[in-house]
Amino acid sequence: MTAPNIRFSREDSAKFFKTLNKRVNQYFKENNIKRTGNWRLHTKTIVMFSLFLTPYFLILTLNISQWWMLLLTIVMGVGMAGVGMNVMHDGNHDSYSSKKWINKLMGGSMYILAGNVYNWQVQHNVLHHTYTNIHGHDEDMDAGRVIRFTKHSKWRRFHKFQHYYSIFLYGLLTFNWALTTDFKQTKNYLARKLSYGKLPSPLKQWSTIVITKTIYLSIWILIPMIFMSIAWWKILIGFFIMHYVAGLILSVVFQLAHMVEEAQMPIPDKTGTMKNTWAIHQLFTTVNFSTKNRLVNWFTGGLNHQVEHHIFPHISHIHYTKISKIVKQTAIECNLPYNEYKTTRKAIIAHFKHLKEMGMKPAIQS
Repeated sequence: MTAPNIRFSREDSAKFFKTLNKRVNQYFKENNIKRTGNWRLHTKTIVMFSLFLTPYFLILTLNISQWWMLLLTIVMGVGMAGVGMNVMHDGNHDSYSSKKWINKLMGGSMYILAGNVYNWQVQHNVLHHTYTNIHGHDEDMDAGRVIRFTKHSKWRRFHKFQHYYSIFLYGLLTFNWALTTDFKQTKNYLARKLSYGKLPSPLKQWSTIVITKTIYLSIWILIPMIFMSIAWWKILIGFFIMHYVAGLILSVVFQLAHMVEEAQMPIPDKTGTMKNTWAIHQLFTTVNFSTKNRLVNWFTGGLNHQVEHHIFPHISHIHYTKISKIVKQTAIECNLPYNEYKTTRKAIIAHFKHLKEMGMKPAIQS
């Protein structure tokens, strides 16, 4: 792949990652467990897919009121986010199973979430995980002109209101996947020859997008229009609500890990070199939240354990609670940060404080 001209420092006098990696390997060896998912993840997969797909079949087959339909579309949105965070995410990080075909299958659930596997793997696995919070390289920091996440982005007058309006835009995440984002990303990534593994041929990638989008829109819009005796515009509203709920959940969870007061947003020096090694960079740019909350741990697929996930992306999220103790202890011993918010509420407050700060007009540099 053609990568951005960024290099990470190799200076780690405390030998943080070497020590940490040894301890984590020892944990799995002593407990005789695999780094991938187990029955807990498999059970969760069934639950999340049930939340996502069961309401769809109930709406198609039962004669229920429109208020019940509305409630079920909301449940579908929750299930959609759950599949994304717990199943698709682990699958595309090759951490769901030790079997490659199972990871590919579970990662392929991205297609029923309105996205594309190739695009997601490049944006998330390559750009975000490698160049975390580096302006111009981590696309998770790019919200176009609408939201300013970092002081390195151009400020515009309407940004002073972004801590008010951003929450309404967050819900459009997966809706944009379905309609526009994948086409733009495919054009961009293929031109830059970016890939996670083997670079797909342009014909194969574009064909995959056209075919999967056609099937997706047929399942969620065309089939309900054929089998349901309600107005077409109500079906479109239900489709939008499902996506909006899922997009809102996913966006908020993602933002709490990186777009908060505690997370640094460093840039390379004139030679393109970052101050820290890659692993230490993750400690400075990533934040955990609500790690003691069992419901948050379960539903977010360990995305509230972002520190552990960023350092060990190929370990399934079901192990993060256990290895977090090792990561935290090692970071403290090496005099390095281990950023975390005790509750989701505190993390949300920190996110919107950050948005407010980034929305203020920068001081003129003399």
